[in-house]
Amino acid sequence: MNKVLVFGVGLIGGSFAAALKAAGAVGEVVGFGRTRAGLEEALRLDLIDRIGESIAAEAPDADLVLLATPVGGMGSLMQALAPHLGPNTVVTDGGSTKHDVVANAYAAFGGRIGQFVPAHPIAGAENSGPAAARADLYRERKVVVTPLPENPPAAVARVWDAWAACGAVLHTLTPADHDRVFAAVSHLPHLLSFALVHDLAVRDDRDMFFTFAASGFRDFTRIAASHPEMWRDICLANRAALLEELDRYTAQLAGLREALASGDGAALEAAFESARTARRAWAEGKLV
Repeated sequence: MNKVLVFGVGLIGGSFAAALKAAGAVGEVVGFGRTRAGLEEALRLDLIDRIGESIAAEAPDADLVLLATPVGGMGSLMQALAPHLGPNTVVTDGGSTKHDVVANAYAAFGGRIGQFVPAHPIAGAENSGPAAARADLYRERKVVVTPLPENPPAAVARVWDAWAACGAVLHTLTPADHDRVFAAVSHLPHLLSFALVHDLAVRDDRDMFFTFAASGFRDFTRIAASHPEMWRDICLANRAALLEELDRYTAQLAGLREALASGDGAALEAAFESARTARRAWAEGKLV
């Protein structure tokens, strides 16, 4: 690719840019962002080659555009991009939810919806911003592409090949299946982690709890250090599927609470053993 535009040059977008540059898969990466300071930092870190002049000046001859902003802002960004897309430009995203992003894309791109290929890199960290980006973030990590019926094979291939150049392992899901799966295995764990830390943080004696918190607390709550704005948008965007998963989890907790209240050690142990078996199988790369 000769020219790639990246909107959002933090962890996700900055790492995508750095990986493409490291692989020699792009001639030029042009960055856009909400703050000049962030863009200048990305430029200083060599994540991007230059800061974009304007969408109107940069989009028409771009081979690929990555939207790596919080999902809540993608709709307005798509509206700004739509009038300036070149006939051969392909747009993709790195959003953690898909049905809302796809709906915004249909509204913005209309008859040119075939030029938008949704995707989601399953990689990240609790830190954000250009300084958190790294060229190996996607190496051997999953990226899910969720093509639309209107996407020509060449457009899907461009997105697929770009992520492959970053070292990613590619998978395909429908947007609906994507949101159902990630509500359970990503969005719910973040919600639970935030909830536990928040519960302790608002207590009057919180210092005592945090003083004695150790590895178990650290492992469970690592993701509570994630970007609040991004996760606010993700939770709201996927709220239907997330509420369903939260209800299922609440039922699990109710069952464990009943076993605990009644002193039913056998029920607790059975649940723990089932969970341990599934967790170990997953960690070993086996199907549960």
